[in-house]
Amino acid sequence: MPYVQVENLSIHYQIEGNGEPLVLLHGMSNNSQSWMEQIHDLKEHFTVIAWDAPGYGKSSDPAEEFRNFKEFARILNGMLDQLKLEKIHLLGHSMGAAIAIEFCSLYPNKINKLILADSTRGAAALTPEENEMKLKNRLFSIENLSPGEIAEKRIQALLSSYASEKVHKRVKEIMTQVRPAGYRSVAYSLYHLNQINLLSHIDVPVLIICGELDTVTPIKESEAIHEKLMNSQLVIIPEGGHLCYQENPEKFNSSILEFLNKSE
Repeated sequence: MPYVQVENLSIHYQIEGNGEPLVLLHGMSNNSQSWMEQIHDLKEHFTVIAWDAPGYGKSSDPAEEFRNFKEFARILNGMLDQLKLEKIHLLGHSMGAAIAIEFCSLYPNKINKLILADSTRGAAALTPEENEMKLKNRLFSIENLSPGEIAEKRIQALLSSYASEKVHKRVKEIMTQVRPAGYRSVAYSLYHLNQINLLSHIDVPVLIICGELDTVTPIKESEAIHEKLMNSQLVIIPEGGHLCYQENPEKFNSSILEFLNKSE
């Protein structure tokens, strides 16, 4: 299994295929395994690299929990340096999209094209009271519930009613692998998240994807981000929930291929 050492962290990643590098960043309740359908379909066209974020999957836990997505972006940059990747396409889902925006802001010369799926504005979209409550609820869950209980609690919100039993089972299996250090790092990072001022400076082409029935980060979140970007397009996945890339990988993957293959 491929690993790289970045600072004091061992970062695990999956890599398959040939062509330009396409890096995949998972969301808060997932890890690199959740991208199975994307790796399978897109490896024919790209070198697909899916990381386990610090505190997730087979990557090690940060010694001190992170407090903002800049820290995740810095580790991602270290991983890319180790892999000698100078320029990439970057795809992030949910909290992975927040990391992708942060990375694009910090290292603009390393991005060819950017894909943001089921994006979140975090604290920027909430009142201070709502933001505080979300943080408390997330911290309570990871400190008082087992990963299996967290999965049971969250899974209905993450998937639409159209999701197959197979997808339900796989999502639950991946969610039960969540660990306190990773979950808490993301909870604090979302609490501090406000990237609105970063968006107008992103000048690479951006594809924004959102599930039609996403209740975690509804379409209005993606639309708000879309409006702030100078060069973006918005694609809605019909009947898809927050995990639309797992529910309808065919539509999701074809949207990515069309976007990445389009000459600007």
